[in-house]
Amino acid sequence: MVSVATIQGEGLAAITAGLGADDAARVEKALAEVEPLYADQPLSSGQNALQFVLSVASVLTALNADAQTRIAGLLFEAQLLHPELEEKWEGLFGKETADLLGSVRQLMRFHSLTLQPQEVLRGKNAAQQAAAQVETLRKMLLAMASDMRAVLVRLASRVAALRYFAETKQEDEVSRQYARETFDLYAPLANRLGIWQLKWELEDLSFRFLEPATYKRIAKMLEEKRLEREQFVANAIARLRSELAAQDIKAEVSGRPKHIYSIWNKMRGKALDFSELYDVRAFRVIVDDVKTCYTVLGIVHDIWTPIPEEFDDYISRPKQNGYQSLHTVVVAEDGRALEVQIRTREMHHFAEYGVAAHWRYKESGGSNFAAQKYDEKIAWLRQLLAWKSEVTDAVVDQDDVRRDWVEKLKAATLDERIYVLTPQARVIELPSGATPIDFAYHLHSDVGHRCRGARVDGVMVPLNTPLKNGQTVEIITVKSGPGVGPSRDWLSPGYAASSRTRSKVRAWFNAIEQQETLSAGRGLLEKTLQREGKTAVNLEELAQKLGFAKVDDLCLSLGKDEFSLRHVEQALHDAEVKKPEIDDEAAITRKSRASSIVQGAKSGVLVVGTDGLLTQLARCCKPAPPDPIAGFVTRGKGVSIHRANCKNFAEMSSHAPERVIQTTWGTPAKDTVYPVDIFVLANDRQGLLRDISDIFLRDKINVIGVSTQSARGHARMAFTAEIASTEQLQKALTVIREVKGVIEVKRQ
Repeated sequence: MVSVATIQGEGLAAITAGLGADDAARVEKALAEVEPLYADQPLSSGQNALQFVLSVASVLTALNADAQTRIAGLLFEAQLLHPELEEKWEGLFGKETADLLGSVRQLMRFHSLTLQPQEVLRGKNAAQQAAAQVETLRKMLLAMASDMRAVLVRLASRVAALRYFAETKQEDEVSRQYARETFDLYAPLANRLGIWQLKWELEDLSFRFLEPATYKRIAKMLEEKRLEREQFVANAIARLRSELAAQDIKAEVSGRPKHIYSIWNKMRGKALDFSELYDVRAFRVIVDDVKTCYTVLGIVHDIWTPIPEEFDDYISRPKQNGYQSLHTVVVAEDGRALEVQIRTREMHHFAEYGVAAHWRYKESGGSNFAAQKYDEKIAWLRQLLAWKSEVTDAVVDQDDVRRDWVEKLKAATLDERIYVLTPQARVIELPSGATPIDFAYHLHSDVGHRCRGARVDGVMVPLNTPLKNGQTVEIITVKSGPGVGPSRDWLSPGYAASSRTRSKVRAWFNAIEQQETLSAGRGLLEKTLQREGKTAVNLEELAQKLGFAKVDDLCLSLGKDEFSLRHVEQALHDAEVKKPEIDDEAAITRKSRASSIVQGAKSGVLVVGTDGLLTQLARCCKPAPPDPIAGFVTRGKGVSIHRANCKNFAEMSSHAPERVIQTTWGTPAKDTVYPVDIFVLANDRQGLLRDISDIFLRDKINVIGVSTQSARGHARMAFTAEIASTEQLQKALTVIREVKGVIEVKRQ
């Protein structure tokens, strides 16, 4: 058993460093409170509970965390072992600390939910799905924390656990499971948040258990302990600082020796031998302007011997992603190589928070618009943490400054999305405010249609209940059959937060209404045939005689009262009767699958040699400037404008060439837009429609119609969008082609 007296003897300052007297006293009080609770209490890992929380608190102290965070690090295991003490902690340490403990407790639940994705995902694309699940789990871990300081406690607890496994040389399935979970989730999170001092240790400790033979081999090849490598870099930095000061150059010089996992990763990725690695020891110099970068480079080359072939000037020749810096490798007096990076503050900020951010190189993140927005939020969190690490002891004593930082950090949660789980522990990403209905339709349209109830964390809830991060949702469905389907109430506010869900519900009712219209039209046709004594007539021939491609098209027109029964009667009695006097263009384009929801735009079309003619854009080909166009004179509807290569126009002009009229684009009215059809074929995945929609939103293209179908792992999407010109359309199509999974995109 470890007593408080023993701790004081070893230095209580180890967990109170950097705090004012009052805060240090509160931390000491928290330790005294939990000591009896942790007495001889082993954790599932086998470690003594008191030793574990002391290790957690020491990690948080190294991060310069505030008093509430360190207290949470000491109390959270007691909170798990004795949840009945929750009110006591609030009374002793305040509501802020109690709320922080609640967030930590929620994150601790996460460990039991993080099953390996391969265990719950099956099929041809299981590997891709597994990678997507790991990324979603990382986001969920952040989103589950209502206070971002809880993430710091969670990272510190994982460091403490792995340190214990390493110290006790515990190499079993438990330690490997901890290592795999850390490698997939917690190390990347520490990396994204910019907490480098935890990131490298989490990676090294995980690598030690996952690849023990490789870890030991590389450790042996280094031929020096980490402390010695750090001392070498520190001496090099001190010498360079002295030279820079002698020439009145202001610069920030910092070093971070490469860790074992990073060395192995570079050897594997670049197929290099250990002897070929020049950046085992490295440091970075940050200056005010570009000119000073080259001045510092000259000083570095004067101090140490450069290796010419290892020099890279990314300032004059930036990388494709915009990254800029000077990279050089020099040889010190003892023959050991040293890598030096030199850049301006602006370049450093871009490298840390822009598209060239360190974690992007390491994790190969997505490039779509939604991922970019998420990255911006991560960059904001990293800036907050960086600010905190720069707070001096004097500033810490200023309660108003510290309180301002705490409030900003607490508010910096990723609340645009929520992450819930299926009963099989598969993570589902939904928009904030999503309900069980959104969850059901996300799983599958058929599950949504058959949804009749939901259990959240085992409790039945109304279908319009907003879901929260980390909840487990189970959908109760009924069997398919007549009368099964969504409720119209689901289109009311509060039932569905996702536009995708509402679209699927509307599509269901649109299909029902179309079926009802079809049935009504068929009934009218059958009554007419019975009344006229023509029940044996061939309906397909009758439909084609009346200008329809098939019988259903005729019945729909009859059901919508768009076609008169008089024409049917006339066709039945007169075998030689001509087709009704209808628009030639309508008869031809009816055979195509043109959308009926698109209306003609104020086109600004000029009919050559004539003024004042009514013009309308054809719905079959949807022309837009600067498409080559031609006009066709219709009966009663003016001039219909087609694209010059339109198949329907070619057929109409061959039947009636005298009705073709020359047209050209004029100057359209202000804010004129033109409807066009866009087809996308892609590998189906979660978030595909959202990623494509984000592109239309970014390019300010209004989408007025969407149709999606998924089959055999492929998604076929049809969009009707309003554009100002085809140039705007081509730009959007180019960006859509870069979306992950897109196979083909084209204008129809």
